[in-house]
Amino acid sequence: MSPSDPDGAPAPAPLRVLVADDSAILREGAARLLADAGFDVVAQAADADELLRKVRAHKPDVAVTDIRMPPRGEDDGLRAAVRIRAELPHVGVLVLSQYVEEAYVEALLANGAAGVGYLLKDRVADVARFTDALHRVAEGGSVLDPEVVALMMGRRTAQDPLGALTPREREVLGLMAEGRTNRAIAGALHLSERAVERHVTAIFGKLDLETTGDDHRRVLAVLRYLEAVGE
Repeated sequence: MSPSDPDGAPAPAPLRVLVADDSAILREGAARLLADAGFDVVAQAADADELLRKVRAHKPDVAVTDIRMPPRGEDDGLRAAVRIRAELPHVGVLVLSQYVEEAYVEALLANGAAGVGYLLKDRVADVARFTDALHRVAEGGSVLDPEVVALMMGRRTAQDPLGALTPREREVLGLMAEGRTNRAIAGALHLSERAVERHVTAIFGKLDLETTGDDHRRVLAVLRYLEAVGE
């Protein structure tokens, strides 16, 4: 008999994840963490070539990869992630990095943000945040590290619509980029949910985003400034 939830319906299948990192300790540690959290770790990879080969073979829901990987020891993991996005768009990609690099973010998001995540490696220690990011990426959402948002927004000019955002609205936008709900943002900033809703509405208005589904507008709000990075 298959597992079921309290209402008797079959439980959803666990999210299938592939973990790639050239450090055996980090790779095994992440795999164990995810397995303990209920994920199905279908494979592991120690270099970019193995990552591509195993993603093609297993077609996981999400591939988690470091940026710097063998064989060259440079941005091989990122290049593999971009290739996965092109070949297998239904496979989500969550890239981990030790630091924020604009060129990496631009390359990863060049063909859209759906099913893409970019987090600093330190975030993996926050199990709830890490696993939530995996679910969001698997569902076709996007997750950007708040430091990515802070770096990019620091480049904006007063003439850009993002220059009209207040410091608090920038904080809210940064937490939106992490994939947090309004309730979670309220808790992080010690605000009421109603106050957060007002800030989110103000952000949508200042960025002149059309009245569509809020989930879609949340992604557009985060990506609006990224689109202008290369201008």
